[in-house]
Amino acid sequence: MRVDNLTTLIYITRGSDCLFIRKTRKSDMNLNKYLGIGGHFESDESPEECVLRELFEEAAIEVSSLENFNYRGLITFVSSEYPTEYMHVFTASVASEFELDGKSCNEGELCWIPLAEIDSLPIWEGDKIMFDYLFGSKKDAGIFTMKFCYEGETLAFHEEKNW
Repeated sequence: MRVDNLTTLIYITRGSDCLFIRKTRKSDMNLNKYLGIGGHFESDESPEECVLRELFEEAAIEVSSLENFNYRGLITFVSSEYPTEYMHVFTASVASEFELDGKSCNEGELCWIPLAEIDSLPIWEGDKIMFDYLFGSKKDAGIFTMKFCYEGETLAFHEEKNW
């Protein structure tokens, strides 16, 4: 049974690139946005179990391929249009020679994007703040919590804390 308001995301780097999925399902609130790999918890799953299951389902990546697998933080996503979500965020890396297996993903298009270009992608505005903790000037800040409040697709309020 799917748990609707609990989700996971993982951002995987390969050298100076990061793996994203461009969401293409018409009914998805993230249509045409670029996100990390992830999804909704199944009943009785831990955050780690959920993100690793989603990673295998969406990108056919096995845990044995991951290096530096880390829990990074929790984001509370509040929206005027959608139910509140609590997203557990992870990062990992893969070897520079790692290649995706080429299988199609029913969630969208998988693509490696240079880290220097991620802020120019169609993403949620709050993701830019999170990316600073994952890849930017605050990447060594430890575990974070963030709350993003949106009016439509506009970030109306946010708060952030690192532990």
